Amino acid sequence: MRYFDKVVIVTGGSKGIGKGIVQVFVKNGATVVFCARGVEAGQSLEAELNGTGPGTCLFVPCDVTKDDDVKILLIRRSMRPQQRNSGILSTSTSSVTSSLQSWPSLTFDVARETSFTCPAWWLQSDRSTLFRTSRPSLSPGNVLTPLWEDLAAQSGNAAAAIKEGEESQLIGRMGTETECGLAALFLAADASYCTGVELLVSGGAELNLARKSQIS
Repeated sequence: MRYFDKVVIVTGGSKGIGKGIVQVFVKNGATVVFCARGVEAGQSLEAELNGTGPGTCLFVPCDVTKDDDVKILLIRRSMRPQQRNSGILSTSTSSVTSSLQSWPSLTFDVARETSFTCPAWWLQSDRSTLFRTSRPSLSPGNVLTPLWEDLAAQSGNAAAAIKEGEESQLIGRMGTETECGLAALFLAADASYCTGVELLVSGGAELNLARKSQIS
């Protein structure tokens, strides 16, 4: 287990990429406190993962645009029995910096509308500010999530939209929620010598905007 006896906070953790991150960290022994606005989905995932382990998780209903909700989330995190070496992984598109100004050791920015992760020691001592470097981040490309499927359905031809999305990657498919979770785990658990790294989990989609699948 690569993250045993450590606490992680995941925002937007009830579905999609956030769900994949929660699942991977629990599987690797972490205590995960995760939040989302969807209570039913969050409670269902909490029950599922606590039944399988080996880590544990706690769902906290939270809207990260509301200061009071964020403070409750962090208070619940501090009540966990294993609370050292925490990290924050955000799959929200909103910056929550203003909500965390009263929590100096846990302050971070979501600079882009992408997922964000950073190892615990950046948060604990704010070394990113001290050494004038940016925190490691995770930037996913086309990942088949419920949101992607909903958008495809709105196109009028969901199958064609998904196929087009798949062919935007060199390997001819979209990424998975689990792959994003594993990439986040790498940054949190293993990338101790990385500063300012943007880890692309994109299947090569960023190389250009055309069809580029190499799979016939």
